[in-house]
Amino acid sequence: MATMESLIGLVNRIQMACTVLGDHGGEGMSLWEALPTVAVVGGQSSGKSSVLESVVGRDFLPRGSGIVTRRPLVLQLHKIERGTEYAEFLHAPRKKFTDFAAVRKEIEDETERVTGRSKAISNRPIHLSIYSPNVVNLTLIDLPGLTKVAVEVPNCIILAISPANQDIATSDAIKLAREVDPTGERTFGVVTKLDLMDKGTNCLDVLEGRSYRLQHPWVGIVNRSQADINKNVDMMAARRKEQEYFETSPDYGHLAPKMGSVYLAKLLSRHLETVIRQKIPSIVALINKNIDDINAELDRIGRPIGTDGGAQLYTILELCRAFDRVFKEHLDGGRPGGDRIYGVFDHQLPAALKKLPLDRHLSASNVRKVVSEADGYQPHLVAPEQGYRRLIDGSLGYFKGPAEASVDAVHFILKELVRKSIAETVELKRFPSLQADIAAAANESLEKFRDESRKTVSRLVEMESTYLTVDFFRKIHESDRNPRDMSDKNSKDDKHSRDDKHSRDDKHSRDDKHSRDDKYSNRSGPNAAPDRYDDYHFRKIGSNVSAYIGMVSDTLRNTIPKAVVYCQVREARRSLLNLFYAQIGRKEKEQLGKMLDEDPSLMEKREMLAKRLQLYKTSRDEIDSVAWK
Repeated sequence: MATMESLIGLVNRIQMACTVLGDHGGEGMSLWEALPTVAVVGGQSSGKSSVLESVVGRDFLPRGSGIVTRRPLVLQLHKIERGTEYAEFLHAPRKKFTDFAAVRKEIEDETERVTGRSKAISNRPIHLSIYSPNVVNLTLIDLPGLTKVAVEVPNCIILAISPANQDIATSDAIKLAREVDPTGERTFGVVTKLDLMDKGTNCLDVLEGRSYRLQHPWVGIVNRSQADINKNVDMMAARRKEQEYFETSPDYGHLAPKMGSVYLAKLLSRHLETVIRQKIPSIVALINKNIDDINAELDRIGRPIGTDGGAQLYTILELCRAFDRVFKEHLDGGRPGGDRIYGVFDHQLPAALKKLPLDRHLSASNVRKVVSEADGYQPHLVAPEQGYRRLIDGSLGYFKGPAEASVDAVHFILKELVRKSIAETVELKRFPSLQADIAAAANESLEKFRDESRKTVSRLVEMESTYLTVDFFRKIHESDRNPRDMSDKNSKDDKHSRDDKHSRDDKHSRDDKHSRDDKYSNRSGPNAAPDRYDDYHFRKIGSNVSAYIGMVSDTLRNTIPKAVVYCQVREARRSLLNLFYAQIGRKEKEQLGKMLDEDPSLMEKREMLAKRLQLYKTSRDEIDSVAWK
C-alpha cells in the first residue's frame, strides 16, 4: 500500500497543478474540490495564525488587526530527514526562502498583487511549500476569515479553532462548522489560549467532549504569548514550553499525550491520509469523467493543428472536403435547399414564358408594320418570308430574359447553399479566415459557371432564330392549300368529294382574295402583282408565327434547364473548389498558417483544455502508481 507521505504528496502535486490551471473550486465539482484538504477556520483573535505557526514550527504569517488573510494560503508541509529548512512559493518556483521573515513579506506582497491595498478578498490561493525535519506531511488551507464556500465541500476536513476564554457554543468557528457539518464527522475542534483562562476555571468539559461533542477528539493548544512574540521566542522553544504546560497542569495532565500542536499535526496527518485513501476511487471516477468531457469538447472545437506546412495543407484540404460533402448533401437532397433549383425550372421559368408580350408583338397592326417594312420597296413574290423571319427573330428575342433570369436564380440559390454549407460545416467554425477564403473561391467559381451558363442559354435562343424548322412552315403551306386533305386521309371516297369541293372553294377563295387585294392593294400599273395583304392575311401570318414560337417555347422550356444544370449545378458539384485547390497548392507555410488563424478566445480555450487534459491524465497515472504500490 502507498505510504502516508506518497499519498499526501500526490494530493499536493495535484493541488498545485490545479492552481496553475486556475481550478480553485467554486464551479461545480472540480478536481480541486474532490481532493481531501484540511481547512483552518477561526474568528478574529482565535489564535488561528499561532496554531499554524506552531504546527510548522516557524514564525512566517502576516499579523495585524482585522482580516489579515485575504487570499487562501495552501500550506504544504514536507518532512525531510535532514538539511536546512526552506520554503518555496508556486508563483516563484525557482526561489528558495530560508529566511522566514522574507516568507511573511512575500505573502503580503503576493496578496496585494491580486487584491491591491484594499481589504478585498480573493479566492485565488497562494501555494507555500515548507520543507523541514520538524514537520509532518500535511496540507492545511488557511482561509480568509470565516469562508463558508470552501468548507461546504464534502471532502473538506474542518479545523475549527476557538479560544478557551469564549463560550464554545457561540464560537464563530463552531457555528460555521455546525452549519456545514451538523453531524461533526468532518470537524476537528481546537481550543486555544488555555493558559489565559481565569483562575479556578478550566476547559475540561470541552476537551472531553461533554460541552460540545464531535466525532473526533478536541485538542488543546497553548500559543506563544504576545510577549514571546515580541521577543521573537524560538518556535521550537515554544513547543517545548507548551508540552511542559500540559504535562504539569493539574487540570490537563491526564490529557497531556493528546494535547499540543505536535500531536495535532500528527492527528491531522493520519486522518488526511485515511480520507485520501477512502476518496481515491471517487477521485479517479471524477478524473475519468473529466477526461471524457474534455476529449468530447476538443473534438467539438477541433484538435490542435501541426505547425509544418504539410500538416497545414492537409488540414485545409480535409476541411474543404468536409465543406464539399455538406454542399453536395444540399444539392442531392440530404439537406434542404437543392429543391429550390427545381422550383426555378418548374415554376419560375414557365411563368416567365407565359408572360412574354407575344400577343402585342404578333398583333395584326404590328405584323402589318413588320411585314410591310421587311422587303422595303420590293414586292412580295410568293410569301412575305422576310417578314416572317423578322417576326420570329423579334419573338425569340423575348426569350433571352427568362433564360438569363433562370441562370441568375440558380446562381443565387447556389451562392446561398455555399453560405449555408460553410455555416453548417462544424469543422470550419474554428477558422473564420478559411471560411472567408472558401466562400470567396466558391463564389468566384460560381460566377464563372454563371457566365458560361448565360452564354449557353443565349446560344440556345439564337440557334432557334438562326435556323428555322422548315417542315413546320411546309405543313402550314400544305394545310392552306389542301386543308380538307390534311384533316382526313382514311376515306378515299370522301377525299375525292372533298377535293372537288375544295377545288371549288379554293377557286372561290382565290377570287375573293383577288377582289380583296384589288380593294386594298396599291398597284404601280395595270399588270403589276399585289405587294400587300389584307387584315385577314396579317392575322394569319401572326397566327402562324405564334404557333411556331409556341413550338420553340416548348423546346426551350426543356433545353434551358438542361443547360443551366449542365453549366452551373453539375460544375458546382464537380469542381466548385478546383481553383482554390490549385491556389493553396502554391502557397507558402506562412500563408497557410494565416488561413488557419482562429478566434483567439477559441485558441485560448483549447490550450486551457489541453492543459487540463494533461493534468487529469497525469493525476490518474500518479494515483495508479502511488495508491496501489
